[in-house]
Order: sequence, then structure tokens, then C-alpha cells
Amino acid sequence: MLTFIPLKAQAGITGFESPAAEYTDLSLTLDQLLIDHPSATYLGIVEGESMQGVGIFPHDILVVSRAEKVVSGDVIVATLNGTFVCKIADTKYMRLLSSSPDFKTYQLNDGDEFIVEGVVTRSIRMHRPFKRSLI
Repeated sequence: MLTFIPLKAQAGITGFESPAAEYTDLSLTLDQLLIDHPSATYLGIVEGESMQGVGIFPHDILVVSRAEKVVSGDVIVATLNGTFVCKIADTKYMRLLSSSPDFKTYQLNDGDEFIVEGVVTRSIRMHRPFKRSLI
């Protein structure tokens, strides 16, 4: 079940109570909102600019599920020849697509070491850099 918090737009910032005042005890957590399969989900931080066309930018956080079956057009995280990549899966032609024209399509070959690590189910935009190390 999803709980929406109705917020009314206001022109000023004086003389009104916080719009969240009556919602101080919501039963919905960010985990429940963002993660469908907790035991099969991990988070990753984006490096690189090849997926900006689908709204994934450097330093964003990806919610990646190993429980989802990959279908063509999904954004996936995989290891390709020992390197983590985030690409669009083209399962029909066995290709990895970038969403930016500045990056080439990668045709998977028989000799490639390729493992899908999961499907990107959500991404979280980071408007400010982390103030502390995550490791």
C-alpha cells in the first residue's frame, strides 16, 4: 500500500503550519517505497556519463534487484570482462546500449565474460555530494 502526502503549493513561507505536521507517524519507509525484494537488492553509486539519456547521472544511487528477470530495454548492472557496467539490455541482439550518443553500442561476443548482476529498478538523484565516505 502506498501512502501519498498531499501538499498544497503556497506562494509564501510565513504564517502556515508545516505541510507534514499531520504526517509525523507514517507507516511507509523509504525501504518499503524503493525496494521490492530486500534480500535480493543492493545499492550502487554511478560513475560515468553514458546513461544520462535515461536520467542516470554520476553520483546517483542505483537500486539494483537480482530478483527481476531481464527483459529487452531494461537498465541493468553487469560485469563485462571484469568491469562493472550500467547499460540498457538488448536481449534480442545480445548488445549493451548506452543512452548517450557519445558512447558506442557493445556487441557481446562468445569470448566475453558477462554476468548480469541485476536490473536497475530505481535511481536516486544526488543533488549534493556525500559529506562522508560510504566505505
